[in-house]
Amino acid sequence: MSTTHPEQLAVSGTDFVTRLFEVIDGRRWDELPTLFAEDCTYHRPGYEAISGLDAVLRFYREERIISDGRHEIEHVAESDSSVACWGRFRGVGKDGRQLDERFSDLYFLDGRKIRTRRTYFYRPAI
Repeated sequence: MSTTHPEQLAVSGTDFVTRLFEVIDGRRWDELPTLFAEDCTYHRPGYEAISGLDAVLRFYREERIISDGRHEIEHVAESDSSVACWGRFRGVGKDGRQLDERFSDLYFLDGRKIRTRRTYFYRPAI
């Protein structure tokens, strides 16, 4: 893992991703504004681009098909203003279906917040 410049990411990429998924897996939606920029964009398979913090919050609170689960991070890579991670998600959908998906994420950061997030699944999935 490369070292970032202090003016870019104040914590390591691993710490950043760990905190992000603690917030998401804990369904602590009120903490998302500490991680996403006001003018962020989230690209996720199966959805139109989710633009703006309000839309990201709405996605997590109302639209996301997951009712419970946990992200297991296998690896994190980082550069000056971006972080990538990959791993596995295991959980339960709102319809009761068991979910078990491999994923990768790219984060383009503006300081300590996500400006753009791109999620990829290994097949058409959740």
